[in-house]
Amino acid sequence: MNIEGTGTLVFRVFAIMILVIFLAYPLAVCPKESVPTTEDALSLEGAIAIALKTHPSLAISQFGVKVKEAQLGQARAGYFPKVDVSTGFTRNFRINDTKDPYFEQLFSIYNQNTGKVSFRQTIFDFGRTPTNVAAKKLDVQSSRMDLDDSITTVVKNVKSSYYALLKAKQSLDVNREAVMQYEKHLSQATAFFEGGTKPRYDVTKAEVDLSSARLDLIDAENSLNLAWVNLNNAMGIDVDRRYRLTENLPFEPYTVPVETILETAYRNRPDLKSLFAQKASAEQAVALAQKEYYPQFTGSAEYNAAGSRYPLGQGWLAGISMSLNLFDGLSTTYKVAEAAANVMTLKAKIDNLRLQVMLDVKQAYLAFVRAREAISTTEVQMRQARENLELANLRYESGLGNPVEVTDATVSLSKAKLSNIGALYDYMTARANIEKAMGNR
Repeated sequence: MNIEGTGTLVFRVFAIMILVIFLAYPLAVCPKESVPTTEDALSLEGAIAIALKTHPSLAISQFGVKVKEAQLGQARAGYFPKVDVSTGFTRNFRINDTKDPYFEQLFSIYNQNTGKVSFRQTIFDFGRTPTNVAAKKLDVQSSRMDLDDSITTVVKNVKSSYYALLKAKQSLDVNREAVMQYEKHLSQATAFFEGGTKPRYDVTKAEVDLSSARLDLIDAENSLNLAWVNLNNAMGIDVDRRYRLTENLPFEPYTVPVETILETAYRNRPDLKSLFAQKASAEQAVALAQKEYYPQFTGSAEYNAAGSRYPLGQGWLAGISMSLNLFDGLSTTYKVAEAAANVMTLKAKIDNLRLQVMLDVKQAYLAFVRAREAISTTEVQMRQARENLELANLRYESGLGNPVEVTDATVSLSKAKLSNIGALYDYMTARANIEKAMGNR
């Protein structure tokens, strides 16, 4: 056999394994590839998809589900036998021989070898194990509903943040238009003053209006910066990034009766489903606590090997035992009382959450209706304000108007545009709140 060739082959296989692990490692630990770059376009659906992959609150809920699933596995272990193996070696030494017969018997020099295999199986426990398993299944169901609730919350936050960013961008555009309008008006006032047709007051008034508009523009830029921060936070991204948004504030007709919304919310809300599962689990806990009043029957068997020399002596034993708690200081009674109180607590939590659900639905629906009506009103205001500004500019250019008219008309148009943007934002945000109140994503 060629030992050198065999060693070379083993080395090559080992090197290939290390290379594969090295190449695969970055793929396993770098899920950040889902995070967009500043050059990427970002839609609302894309932002939601990113949040569902990266937001840490969802990881918390997902690991919470794994904890409950592990607890369910522990409960199911009661159906299976328990097998233990033990072995040992002991060497006895004598230090000072006093020739005492008792000492000779107690501290004789010998080797002790032991080995044991034991088997233990619950035969009948009056339903303790099935009841515990049923309770843990309900706990798993509750944790999954909590995960769904976390998902709906993350989705709603992303929607609100995305709409807020669109609002901030459009508001910034309105403020930029206002600055441009005031700059144009300042140029006109300056030209008229230099031509001797308008007083110095017109120039001063235009300069003051332009300074105020620039201050509003600074506030709008700051609001946009905050909106970017909030959107990244809602997506679970811990870096300051900006993307190309692919949408504007949309107006999508949405007509659902409030009664239907409330009925759907009572049926679909994951946090409400979670409480119902917790209540059912607590009821199983009451039954489990009551079973402590009944005995347990257990079968056991052992196979032993022991001795000071080989071959060791061997033997086995088997038996059935029954255990019954006759008195435990009323501990079982208090456990039953505690479990029953937990059931009543969860029932009260369900009633309280149903009230909160109704409040959430009513508030979201009223805000939705108000925003829907405000959109049409602000559209009329924008048309009227735009016409009024055109007339004010024409009057000023012809020498019939004054700067106050132009200022008022410009302010009115900016307010109308901002009100329309705000109404669209309120409309889409209220719709997102309705979806969240119904338990939808």
